[in-house]
Amino acid sequence: LAGGIILGVALWLRHDSQTTNILYLQLGDKQAPNTFYVGIYILIAVGAVMMFVGFLGCYGAIQESQCLLGTFFTCLVILFACEVAAGIWGFVNKDQIAKDVKQFYDQAFQQALMAESETNNGKAVVKTFHETLDCCGPDNAIGVITPLWRDDLCPKKDSFLKNLIESSSCHKKIDELFSGKLYLIGIAAIVVAVIMIFEMILSMVLCCGIRNSSVY
Repeated sequence: LAGGIILGVALWLRHDSQTTNILYLQLGDKQAPNTFYVGIYILIAVGAVMMFVGFLGCYGAIQESQCLLGTFFTCLVILFACEVAAGIWGFVNKDQIAKDVKQFYDQAFQQALMAESETNNGKAVVKTFHETLDCCGPDNAIGVITPLWRDDLCPKKDSFLKNLIESSSCHKKIDELFSGKLYLIGIAAIVVAVIMIFEMILSMVLCCGIRNSSVY
């Protein structure tokens, strides 16, 4: 059940419309940074393997097989080690993920402002960011005044003044998007880790109990 829940959360994060709209973008020959998906794929793999390993442990307990319970314990230790390694990697790279996406957005934004922008897809990339995140422009001064003179790049509001006032920085929106998603991944990883620790303890207790029990 835990493996199924983790797998479901990971698949939802993988196919979330906001992240897929942004991370599938391509600016010329450059693909949008998709480091974020590395953590998602690890979570999907852990969830799927947990479901299989859970079945193995359940069958081993029913059959009172020390071999199956020992294999179950070993698989859990390997999964736990992989999860800890993935958690450390995620913690180290949590700021870098948003930073890479912001740099990709800034490059597209600069191309969209250039006179020859019609020859590339910078404008289309920027508009996708703006429409998906409901924002307009980066944090710098150019981004602040963008709604004044390039309203074709920004989501349309009811009025010009409303467009100027309500346009949020896309850098801020990108930070909010990925911090929220990474927060969910972190919670899922902690839940999995706690469940794994209890599973390892209980499997060893059961294995020792079977070993010490009388032979019928």
